[in-house]
Parts: sequence; structure tokens; C-alpha cells
Amino acid sequence: MKLGVLVGYSGKQVAIPIDLIELAEGLGYDSAWTAEAYGSDAVTTATWILAHTERIKVGTAIMQMPARTPACTAMTAMTLNQLSGGRFMLGIGPSGPQVVEGWHGVAYGRPLTRTREYVEILRKIMAREAPVEHQGYHYQLPYCGDDATGLGKPLKSILAADPSIPIYSASITPKGVETAAEVADGFFPVWMNPERYDLFAESIDGGFARRADGKERKDFEIMPFVTVMMGDDLEQCRMVAKAGLALYIGGMGARAKNFYNDYAKRLGYEQEAEVIQDLYLDGKQGEATNAVPDQLVDDIYLCGPKGRILERLEAWKQAARDGHVTQMLLGCRQPDALEAIAAAML
Repeated sequence: MKLGVLVGYSGKQVAIPIDLIELAEGLGYDSAWTAEAYGSDAVTTATWILAHTERIKVGTAIMQMPARTPACTAMTAMTLNQLSGGRFMLGIGPSGPQVVEGWHGVAYGRPLTRTREYVEILRKIMAREAPVEHQGYHYQLPYCGDDATGLGKPLKSILAADPSIPIYSASITPKGVETAAEVADGFFPVWMNPERYDLFAESIDGGFARRADGKERKDFEIMPFVTVMMGDDLEQCRMVAKAGLALYIGGMGARAKNFYNDYAKRLGYEQEAEVIQDLYLDGKQGEATNAVPDQLVDDIYLCGPKGRILERLEAWKQAARDGHVTQMLLGCRQPDALEAIAAAML
């Protein structure tokens, strides 16, 4: 199984842990991944990392689709892939309605339809087999709306064809995972219990039943985000992890539309997810953090002393042998933890 390191997005000041990424590169990690919300963007940071490294692949997890046209994203991906000698990986996702409509000022629309259209256009542009045409719900190439000039025409990319760039989708809903299996090269579960592949199996099988490009299931990547917090005090390590989970389960979305809350319920924590959300939305973030179950943290993250982490890694190794996980993307800023996991896994 391959290993990657998550860089995430920055706070008020852009900060990229180049030393940590260089360490990961030296240890044999396969990839580093940037992110964006409504502050630092994923592309500029990915570019910076590519310019400061030599071998490690760099991807976006994720670029928000509603923030960019498919053509803009294809231009960016193809440019970075050329400049980096083929080290760029494209991760995209629909984001959520609060960010899309509140920050980008565009309609959230139909996320599954958008994903299908977006990937179809990306592949046409990257293949460069013909001038690109597409008439869909979200995108029209050439544009032919009521306010169009009528002067648009189908175009080919000036850059050389580059269909080698992998395209990954951020998905956790059953239909989202199914769509990823239908059109993408893999997907990012934001969390994953390595012993609960059953949560994805039906969706992945359903997506591949409709797949039209001949890609085989064994080549489809499953790359979960895995927070790592190594330390002698297990409870303290868990509390760091719980704060992030409380934010996502409790506050990352509206009460009636929170994909992370729904996913926590599917993981087996239905009542706990409701309590966390109620507390968080009532302004009781500390209590929401305390309400995150220890077992949920232990299911999906690697926390505690080194020996405990290495013991839990056995479940991830088994998941890899079963073909249920292809790469663990580690949310970790501890050099000793990255070294310990590399020694155990690579």
C-alpha cells in the first residue's frame, strides 16, 4: 500500500510544511496533497510543493469544481503536469452548498451531474482528439445561452495531449461514490474504517457496472484521509482528533444537510452524530468535542503510543491486501510518526 501526506489548507497566513514533505519524499511516500476551503487555494500551494520537490507526486484534495470551469481546471492540470515531469494528480469535488453559494456565488446545482459532466469535459480536453463540444445541464461548450454572442466555437487545447493525469473525486455519499466509480480513477473517503469496506462495496460495484471506458476495478484507487497523532497520552491524542471530527460532524453544513454527519451515522454512530450536531450548532463546541466517541476515533484514525498505532496498522494492511485501500493519506505533522509508519508499511 502506498502512503501520502496531507498538507491541507492554511489559516490566516499561508504555511506549507516543506521540511515535512521533503522528509516524506525521502522516506518513500508516494504523494502530498493540498486542499482549499475559502482561504488559501489548492493550486498555488501544489505548485509551490512541486517546485520544491523532485520525486513525490502532488495532488489536490480537492479543487472545488464550482469555483472553476472544466476548461480552466484542465489547463491548470496539464500545465502543472508538464512542468513537474508528470507528477501532478487532479482531485476534484463538488464542495457543499454553504461554500459554493455563499463564497463562490454560484448555484450548487446537481453535484452528481456536475461531476459526470466535469470529468467528461476534462477527459476530452486532455485527450485532444477533437475540438471539445458538450451540451449538458451545468456546462455548454460552446456556450449557447440566451446571452451568448454566437461567436463561440469548439477548440482543442494548444498543449500536447495528456490523458495520463489521474482524476479523483471526493465522495462519501453512496451515490457520490457510485459516480466516482463510474467516471473517475479513484476517490477520497474523508474517513474510513478499514474493516468497513461494505459501506462502499455496493456503490463501487454499481458505478463499475455503468463504466464505459474499460477501466478495471483493480485499478480504481481508494485513498482515505487518516489523521495521525502519536504520543504516550492516548486521551490527549484522541482529544486533538475529536476537535476536528466535532467540527465536521457538527458544524460542516446545515442541520438538515451535512454530508459528514450522515456519513458518521452510516459508520454506526447515529445517535452520537445527532448529539454532536445539536451541541455544535447550539454553540457548545467544547461539549460537542467531548461527545465524539473514543471508538469512532479508534476506528478511523491512528492515535496514541507508537506500539498502539503499529498494532492498528495491521487492519489497514489487511484492507490493502483485500484491495479495499490503495493509499493512506496521512494528516500528520509529526516527523517521528511519519517515519514509524513508513518503516511499518513501505
